Amino acid sequence: MVAKALFWGSLGALGWTHVGYPLTVAALARVRGRPVRKGEIEPRVTLIVAAHNEEVVIERRLANLLALEYPPDKIEIVVASDASTDRTDELVAAVAEQNPRVCLLRCARGGKVAAQDSAARAGRGEILAFSDANAHWKPDALRKLVRNFADPDVAYVGGSHFYETAEGTNREGTYGRFEGWLRENESRLGSITGGTGPIYAVRREDYVEVDSRFGHDLALPYLMVQRGRRAVIEPEAIAWEKPARDLGDEYRRKVRMFEHCWLIVLRGRMLRRLGPAYLIEIVSHRHLRYGSGLLHLAFLASSIALVPAGLVYRGALGAQLVLLAAAAAGLGLARYYVLVTWATVASLANYLRAGASPVWEKAEGTR
Repeated sequence: MVAKALFWGSLGALGWTHVGYPLTVAALARVRGRPVRKGEIEPRVTLIVAAHNEEVVIERRLANLLALEYPPDKIEIVVASDASTDRTDELVAAVAEQNPRVCLLRCARGGKVAAQDSAARAGRGEILAFSDANAHWKPDALRKLVRNFADPDVAYVGGSHFYETAEGTNREGTYGRFEGWLRENESRLGSITGGTGPIYAVRREDYVEVDSRFGHDLALPYLMVQRGRRAVIEPEAIAWEKPARDLGDEYRRKVRMFEHCWLIVLRGRMLRRLGPAYLIEIVSHRHLRYGSGLLHLAFLASSIALVPAGLVYRGALGAQLVLLAAAAAGLGLARYYVLVTWATVASLANYLRAGASPVWEKAEGTR
């Protein structure tokens, strides 16, 4: 029966991506982990900050990067201004006049990835490190990132990051902690399936210029693995940032982000040239996670259709209705889960209708 196949298939897929897969990866990482051969090295680093209208935070960002515990003569900081129309360029230029390690690179409006590509071509570092304009790094974060490149198999290193406590209704911090734990276990097992936007680094020789509508977070790790390289996490390289203030702001940010994820899933050739283990990781953590909204719709529809078929199906429908009622009542994690899950459906509809734009505006309250 089609309804039963949909019911059990969608339930199994949801259970696997949210519970079964994370627990399996954690268990395998403990028994067959692949350590990174770290070393205290000091290669030349180009730190890249893509910025569009970041006058509120750009001076603070530069001060934070200039204070990093790393040899000053081996760091250059390139701010790639994506056609900023506020005082961003003026403020960066003023800092650059006082500190020759800072460089302003003015770019035509093309989005974050295009600006990052321009900065990567202009920089001279052996290692390209990337950060968001609203992020903060611990003083030793760059040194902790770089030590992983002593392992010749490592091409990409993401850091660990957390969100400051939201002032409003957002619960992104809870989800972020879970994702960070899962990412660390994937790294111990071999390579991560998705990166960390506020703090990551790539060997220059491994850097790939991707479609400007793609994001580095999702695209670079699997591209490294397709080339026989490793993409890992350094838990001790810590950054933090402000989340969107309220859940409504976070929902809009997720819709925009998932539009780009759907673009990569559907057109990024993610499943090519992957070993069986990493292929399972990509499907489990990325494809099924982004498809969770569609899976929930299939689960709900099949549960309704199967109500006359038995207690199991009535109980499943009841549990889903309780979750939806809790979300409607504004209960924290329930509301967050339902809205973010629905964002995967809304973003797919947006992508199929209009595609994904390489440019976007920042979420409210994140600066």
